[in-house]
Amino acid sequence: MAPPRPGHQLLLLEGGDALFPALVEAMDAARRVVHLETYIFEFAGSALSVAEALERAARRGVLVRLVVDGVGTPRVPEEWQRRFAAAGVRWRVYAPLGGLGLLIPSSWRRLHRKLCVVDGLVGFCGGINLIDDRDDVALGRLEVPRLDFALRVAGPLVDDMVDTMETLWWRLQAVRKAREREFRAAWEAFKEAQPVGDFTRLLRKVELYTGLGSRVNADAEAGGSVLVSEGPLGVNDARATLLLRDNVGHRHDIERAYLRALGTARHDIVIANAYFIPGRKLRKALTMAAARGVRVRLMMQGRYENFFQYRAARPVYQRLVDAGIDIREYAPSALHAKVAVVDRAWATVGSTNLDPLSLLLAREANVMTTDRRFAELLHQRLDVLLEHAGQKLDARVLGSRPWHQRLLDRIAFMAMRTLLFLTGHRY
Repeated sequence: MAPPRPGHQLLLLEGGDALFPALVEAMDAARRVVHLETYIFEFAGSALSVAEALERAARRGVLVRLVVDGVGTPRVPEEWQRRFAAAGVRWRVYAPLGGLGLLIPSSWRRLHRKLCVVDGLVGFCGGINLIDDRDDVALGRLEVPRLDFALRVAGPLVDDMVDTMETLWWRLQAVRKAREREFRAAWEAFKEAQPVGDFTRLLRKVELYTGLGSRVNADAEAGGSVLVSEGPLGVNDARATLLLRDNVGHRHDIERAYLRALGTARHDIVIANAYFIPGRKLRKALTMAAARGVRVRLMMQGRYENFFQYRAARPVYQRLVDAGIDIREYAPSALHAKVAVVDRAWATVGSTNLDPLSLLLAREANVMTTDRRFAELLHQRLDVLLEHAGQKLDARVLGSRPWHQRLLDRIAFMAMRTLLFLTGHRY
């Protein structure tokens, strides 16, 4: 886990209504490469603007790569398959489901991160899928846009985003060529996906992302447009790093970052997280923080999306509320955020839920920053939401619900742990 480095520009984006225009603006200015990964790509509503921007970029000769998840986006519409093929957009599906679907435990390892890099200069990371803010896969049409966040980033960590996206792309290429029995091409793609030395990696980036032989020239081409303005939602010269979770070399980086921040908290913890079923270590860190006088506030999803998401969380909520932790369920609409602030000095924005799927199985990405200015602005936004948009959970109400509801909660929690055991995990 790389320590935070200086020199970053961070711009907080709330909802697709803020993210999608920012993506389109960056893609329309692209000269070399657009690389995009997402869990859900719904080719409808406001998300169509991003698909059209990818198409325009490819028609200009920009190298466009798109990776979607096989569960979140099981099928790209035929119209867009034709349009992408005509424009030259290269796209792949991560781990498409076979005939048995999710019945095979290994198929639970999903691509859940939401990343985009344009020309190796500006990146995007967060929890926002490419789906209209008022459309929900589980809940249908929403009266109020869902709550979610992303970051627009410029600075050193964009190189790390490039590395992880390039590596996954070439691994997918290797698998595809192997299935087509093009073994020489598969071997070449496999070699491209392997970690390389810093100098070799730099040469690759110079060739692919600038085409000029100098990163400085690429910055000059951009005309400084990648920088964000200091203001209500953005800061310059911030210390930040990219946190990853995968099933190879970064299995626990994001969880450890949370544990370290919670363990050193002295004043205030604020977390907004859509699917919140933390494991033993995280539960202990939260309850210990509350016991030493830290004010701990959690904003959770209040809508019933599925049995496990809703029921398995209830026993955890009961324990945390009993420990003096303030839990509120987001009332106006669906909540999909995955953000946190500790002591107004540490903050993270990303795709990681504090649940077993995110922390044990999925590929995730978060940006973590120790910039007090950014942490303060995110804290202020979450503080307003907690006070005005959250319904507080009462310990007595949770404990006095009908016995059959509490029984369903326990069944869901134990079933979740049993399913995880089948994948070789204890949680």
